[in-house]
Amino acid sequence: MKAAVSRIQSAFERLARERRKALIPYVTAGDPQAELTVPLMDALTAAGADIIELGVPFSDPMADGPVIQRSSERALKNHIGLDRVLTFVSEFRKTNLTTPVVLMGYANPIEAMGVERFADAARQAGVDGVLVVDYPPEESMELAALLRARGIDMIFLLAPTSTEARIEQVARLASGYIYYVSLRGVTGAKHLELEDVAAKLPSIRGKTRLPIGVGFGIRDAETARAVARIADAVVIGSRIIQEMEQASPGDCVEKGAAFLGEIRRAIDA
Repeated sequence: MKAAVSRIQSAFERLARERRKALIPYVTAGDPQAELTVPLMDALTAAGADIIELGVPFSDPMADGPVIQRSSERALKNHIGLDRVLTFVSEFRKTNLTTPVVLMGYANPIEAMGVERFADAARQAGVDGVLVVDYPPEESMELAALLRARGIDMIFLLAPTSTEARIEQVARLASGYIYYVSLRGVTGAKHLELEDVAAKLPSIRGKTRLPIGVGFGIRDAETARAVARIADAVVIGSRIIQEMEQASPGDCVEKGAAFLGEIRRAIDA
């Protein structure tokens, strides 16, 4: 029996037919307020998001820059744990059955819940992909197998420092897409070297047919458009959260979605 095509794969296949690139916003679940998370997911979808990366708040998000760290702290103050994040996805799924949702976070909350219980709960909620920042491929076998059995993609990060051996390991285990971290730093950092990214992607493409998304350091429409020329997807997080931080609670969803709309128009241009 042929496995069903995942929502993530469907999204990329549709975009390939339309000759467009994927736009993947990242937001932290429960930030700035729990009751805004699902409306924000809806607004980002309406603004042109193809896949939503939903951050699971964590007390020590070591790969994240100050903007996402602050968003995680606010969400934790709002008592948002993994259970609540899964509830947000279930809520979103009541009205949206097509936009893929990827949970992005750290191993600790998943291990606290238990990997099998997490995989079941993620499937039940309607999660399409999971990206665990601090799980290297060699520690991900069990989770990857549990997720795959439930039709959920396991997404991995690759970085400028990734060796050929690491790229091969990730290519064997990953599904959905590969997230290429364009910087040797934390999320939201300033300097994105496009030449370096363009030079690295062919060695990844030589080992996998999965789409490659590029993120960390995309701060404006111009950079997003340049990244869209070389990658299959543009991932943008810190800048959306910043736009929302600078707005009032009443306007922040609209503000985040408006910024994403600008990025959408730029990468489609």
